[in-house]
Amino acid sequence: MKLEIKTDFLQLNEKGLYCPYGEFYLDAQRAVDKVVVSHGHGDHIVAGCREIFSTVPTRFFMEHRFGKNAGKHFHTFPYGKEFLIKEVALTFFPAGHILGSALVLMVYQGTRYLYSGDYKLQSDETCEAIQLVKADVFITESTFASPSVKHPDAIQEIKKLNAINHPILLGAYALGKAQRLTALIHTHCPDKQVLIHHAILPFHKLYDQLGALHWNYLPYNRKLMKDNPNRSIYIVPPLTFNSYIKAKNVIRVFASGWARLQKGNQLALFISDHVDWDDIIATVTWVEPKEIWTLHGDGSALQDYYNTIIPVKQL
Repeated sequence: MKLEIKTDFLQLNEKGLYCPYGEFYLDAQRAVDKVVVSHGHGDHIVAGCREIFSTVPTRFFMEHRFGKNAGKHFHTFPYGKEFLIKEVALTFFPAGHILGSALVLMVYQGTRYLYSGDYKLQSDETCEAIQLVKADVFITESTFASPSVKHPDAIQEIKKLNAINHPILLGAYALGKAQRLTALIHTHCPDKQVLIHHAILPFHKLYDQLGALHWNYLPYNRKLMKDNPNRSIYIVPPLTFNSYIKAKNVIRVFASGWARLQKGNQLALFISDHVDWDDIIATVTWVEPKEIWTLHGDGSALQDYYNTIIPVKQL
């Protein structure tokens, strides 16, 4: 069979990224009949869909966020297990982004389309390491798709906290980033005490339940931080971090790959759960796609870089 890339295999509309050949959405933005979910972050999930296809951890995270409104029917699959939606064969592979995150391989009439969701190549003890596969079309996020963006080594970044003999207010996203930071601090800042905000604590417990987190942490209370001021790191979600903008007697730090989120803090902590420019190029080299389709950012730098070598289009 001659390879044919369907230019309309994925179509972006007001509900999200739609595959007409399987009649399903990828990471829908509104409630739909069928949705394949790459991972449990809030910008990739929506309540109220009739059928949801995901990994087990992603189901757990959706049910925590949405409760009974998470969806009517979940179909969960382990990594590497093929399943069909109409005539499209799908397989989840680890994306390395957060626990349960998945690359979605879709095969239709022999052509392989690989949807990245969000992904990273850096090591992370709290989630499955990325497992790349070959594809004819690579649909990649382009959050940091600029040659100017280079994420430093996360271990070297987290070790900066060892030099601070003062209470640390550490801002982080509640799912994925907070658990990764807890593990990094436990391993590389062993004299520090990690305290967890109540809004983040349920995700830590889900990671514990799923067997992905066995590091020391305690629910926050004021006395613990007061008794150990030079050792304490209080991990809080972004809204809490921003509400403590005038907090005194703490060192403000926010863990992110975004330079704009480092402004106004006493210490920059560039720890990202996304690929940077070099990682995207390395991924494309491994996947060997005949075409690249970009999402979630500006793909123009990739278009310039590959020029006539590989066609690149923005969805």
